[in-house]
Amino acid sequence: MSQQYFIGIDGGTQSSKVCIFDMHGHEVSEGKQTLRPLDMHQPGMAEHPEDDLWESLKLASQQAMQSFSGEKGDIKAIGLCTIRCCRADLKADGSLAAPVLNWMDLRLAQKYHSSSPEVAYVTSSSGYITHRLTGEFKDSAANYEGQWPIDKRRWAWSLHPDEIERCGLTSKQLFDLVKPGEVLGHLSESAALATGFPIGLPVVATANDKAVEALGAGLGGSDTALISLGTYIGAMVPGTDKLANGKSFFTNMACVPHHYLYETGGVRYGMSTISWLKELFGSGLIEEAQAQTVSAEDLLNREASAIAVGSDGLITIPEWLAPTDQLFKKGIMLGFQASHRRAHLYRSALEGIAMTMKNHLDACVGELGLDLKHLVISGGGSNSNLFMQILADVFGLPTMRNHVTGSASLGSAMCAAVAVNAYASFAEAQQAMVRRNDTFMPNTDNTQIYQQINQQVFSQVTSQTDLLLENLHSITQ
Repeated sequence: MSQQYFIGIDGGTQSSKVCIFDMHGHEVSEGKQTLRPLDMHQPGMAEHPEDDLWESLKLASQQAMQSFSGEKGDIKAIGLCTIRCCRADLKADGSLAAPVLNWMDLRLAQKYHSSSPEVAYVTSSSGYITHRLTGEFKDSAANYEGQWPIDKRRWAWSLHPDEIERCGLTSKQLFDLVKPGEVLGHLSESAALATGFPIGLPVVATANDKAVEALGAGLGGSDTALISLGTYIGAMVPGTDKLANGKSFFTNMACVPHHYLYETGGVRYGMSTISWLKELFGSGLIEEAQAQTVSAEDLLNREASAIAVGSDGLITIPEWLAPTDQLFKKGIMLGFQASHRRAHLYRSALEGIAMTMKNHLDACVGELGLDLKHLVISGGGSNSNLFMQILADVFGLPTMRNHVTGSASLGSAMCAAVAVNAYASFAEAQQAMVRRNDTFMPNTDNTQIYQQINQQVFSQVTSQTDLLLENLHSITQ
């Protein structure tokens, strides 16, 4: 039998990524296109400019196909994953009636309202891209989180008209839903010309981006948690029951139909904090890295690895993007002194992210009565040995990463493989396509220091600063 290949689309906050995988989870080709900066010129606004989601996907797809050395006829299907909690208003022909709202846009926390008579459909980012690829008005049931009338037990739209009305929508505005691993439609001639993909390929539903990451990362048993290092950093453990949202978690639809993920609170603007720091450090960092023939990230990791645990007393609270119900929240760096350098700021940011996620995950597994024994880390941040070791030390757990760290694209390809019966189940696809790379073991001494910092200082900071920040917000806003 000839080789089979599967395309995994990963549409993120900062870039569109397209990867082609073989049956064993080896990435054979990749294309990536950075998205344009969000339009955030008004408070609370976060819009994708013009048709950037589609235009970036076209370019990334063309790049992936240009570097693909296999037979195009051996590509069997496309798995489509896009970022969750976005909204697209479409005209009757499926074109954009307004810019796509990014998940950071505060309007998404409110009841839907549009004053434009052109709006015929209201859908997610994956629904919009599905239409661009296939011409169908279909979407994945598992990519609706937030102000949507979704029934998470039935994996379908609510049967109660008042629930649809409560969201400000009508049933006619909603796309038809399918489940992950099911075919949304087939690649149209126009989309094939735009992307370079073979015409007629099945385009397959996945889920929301975090759930697809969990599938592609190989998350399975309840003794293992996944931490996803993206623009939004989240953590999750798997489950099979639709639990009511707890005090410390919410229930998210998984990439396996009628399975769920119990997801903790997270860090908004998470890994973008690191990008922000690199910009803050300026051209000097880039020039030094070039002189040493390493990347800026590698240079920062090298410098920060020489800094003691605890960053010589510098504490970072990574609240760079306030949640919608606490707009006064701000990022905090506490404990500056003259000896601190950029490596301290960088390491402290990583430690702050790790301790934040530790506290979120501890609360979640405590409420669920679980006993964690392992962590799996996905996302670009997992390429940093320093960050992997900090996470292992902060959690005090063996911490694993995979050969494919961008697990959303792999999870998308796995859904495509299941849809065309290359694998009989999601579990079989995971076993064949997920490949563990290495494991970082915790340093007991470092874990004890982090526990003291977290319990005695870090976890206490916001209780002391929230009132001050709220007062500051009321004055400056």
